[in-house]
Amino acid sequence: MLTFEDLTIAQDDWRMRADFELPPGSSTALVGPSGAGKSTLLNTLAGFLAPVSGRILWNGAGITPLPPAARPVTLLFQEHNLFAHLTAAQNVGLGLRPDLKLDAAGWSRVAEALATVGLDGLDARRPAQLSGGQRSRVALARALLRDRPILLLDEPFAALGPALRAEMLDLVARIRAERDMTLILVTHEPRDARRITDLTALVAEGRVHAPRPTGALFDDPPPELAAYLG
Repeated sequence: MLTFEDLTIAQDDWRMRADFELPPGSSTALVGPSGAGKSTLLNTLAGFLAPVSGRILWNGAGITPLPPAARPVTLLFQEHNLFAHLTAAQNVGLGLRPDLKLDAAGWSRVAEALATVGLDGLDARRPAQLSGGQRSRVALARALLRDRPILLLDEPFAALGPALRAEMLDLVARIRAERDMTLILVTHEPRDARRITDLTALVAEGRVHAPRPTGALFDDPPPELAAYLG
């Protein structure tokens, strides 16, 4: 169980509150206007920002004091953060060791991760030699190699066309189900939420609303969500 217990996040004069739980193995979308705090919530969960009050718990254990590397979380950013001078395999290998000092077993895991995301045979290519979709797959492979139970996606496929974005979302959904990961997806696209998430939470007006079943929420949106959707 992932629990946000009376959590308050503040930056300058902006504040946001979150107080809800997510079942293990669930998939949840965060939707809401730009600047509402969706990415900020992910960064707080990942340990890059500290809340001013409250706690985050994973399976009953508090993780709020832990540094990012010690948390059960992987965050996949929109920019992918690939290093241009490294090959696809090396970029993925960073998920195991930042110094890339991997033994044969480590490089075998890298190859397996690339194969999982459909990049067999492209391990020696650098990011400039890959398409946008392939770069997304490299970033996803690196995230999967970290093998953490919570996967956070901060619109990593937003720059892709509709068909390719749907393909990447389906890949994430398949891998999440196979590994029983807890997924949180930031998106501005209701169809993306409908495609791969069971729950959706509206982030608006300084609050993360309690998650509700995705289909039911979009079929009968509350006033705040209806205003956002237009």
